[in-house]
Amino acid sequence: MTLTAAFPLLLAACASQPSEVPQEHVQVVPGFADFIAVDGQTVWLTNRGRVEHWSRDGKLAQVPLHHPCGGMSVGFGSLWVADCADGVLNRIDLKTATLSAVVKTGIANPEGEMNVVVGAGSVWVASSSQGKITRVDPRDNSIAAVIPVDADTFYLSFGLGSLWATTPTLRELQKIDPATNTVVHKTPLGADPGFLVAGEGAVWVQEQGDGTVARIAPDTGDVTGRVKISKTLKCGDIDAGGGKIWLRTTTDQTYVVINPSTLDILARTGKQTGSGALRYTSEGVWTTSHDIHTLSWWSPAWRPASLCQ
Repeated sequence: MTLTAAFPLLLAACASQPSEVPQEHVQVVPGFADFIAVDGQTVWLTNRGRVEHWSRDGKLAQVPLHHPCGGMSVGFGSLWVADCADGVLNRIDLKTATLSAVVKTGIANPEGEMNVVVGAGSVWVASSSQGKITRVDPRDNSIAAVIPVDADTFYLSFGLGSLWATTPTLRELQKIDPATNTVVHKTPLGADPGFLVAGEGAVWVQEQGDGTVARIAPDTGDVTGRVKISKTLKCGDIDAGGGKIWLRTTTDQTYVVINPSTLDILARTGKQTGSGALRYTSEGVWTTSHDIHTLSWWSPAWRPASLCQ
């Protein structure tokens, strides 16, 4: 085939390629839809006075709680969510959408900027602003350990074999060994470190005051790189998966996609909608925008630039 004959076929192939921009499916969520926990093809959201269960087609259920707050986690057949008014950790049965247990742990940050995580057969929550993380045994909902940490330790992530925690006031990342329930390493960080995620070979921390995301080696605790996102990264969220880092932002766009190896920003997706949460799945990305009362499903989550461009 000559080049002239092949050219129309090439144009046809390029024209048949799907859109490079992720498509946003938006649902209105009255109230204050904020933090997200993935439950298979569906998600749970925190809202005022309740947590809600949503699919891509609408609301499935809700469970009333006094003041659900912070990031939630799914594990052991349950949704685990802190209550900032009652100072407890709530356990909700995923099948029946009912409250099945209440654990009196205390909550480190009553303003709600904190989270609950699952790992090493346990549930973990920052439980005192004086510097405590409580480890809960899901077999009987008992407190298995209370771990002393830096004051104002609010944000947690479990991954790469360890529990990781940040304190915005002392600007540190703490590595906690689940075998001994002790802090085994501390890493100095930039201004106002917040939410973090352990995945894609490193620990990733939002340095909110600097507008950067720091990459930390899990074995040495060294900061191995930073990527500048914007002037600040106040609030927002972060996740890892599919060979990428996913960052929910509050200015310029809805979320950012980062290459974990090169630290290149691969995409800035969506419009600026204020603060909210983000969770990655292999099929797409969930985001909330509580200021405009929406839950969005983005599919595909990201696609590289077309070779036809």
